[in-house]
Amino acid sequence: MSVVCPECDSPLDVDVDDVEEGEIIQCDECGIDLEVVSSDPLELVPVDEEGYSDEDEDLPLDDEDE
Repeated sequence: MSVVCPECDSPLDVDVDDVEEGEIIQCDECGIDLEVVSSDPLELVPVDEEGYSDEDEDLPLDDEDE
């Protein structure tokens, strides 16, 4: 199936049978990482780099002001 990269509008040829929801693919033209959020219909969204660091949210904040 052909979809369009949401970042650079280049066509991407993605085999729906070979991808699963949550899988990360990369655009050949601009190099952005795209997450498969739906396979029927096929929908891709840019990956938020901060999304990979879930454990950072659990770290205590520095309380230098107190």
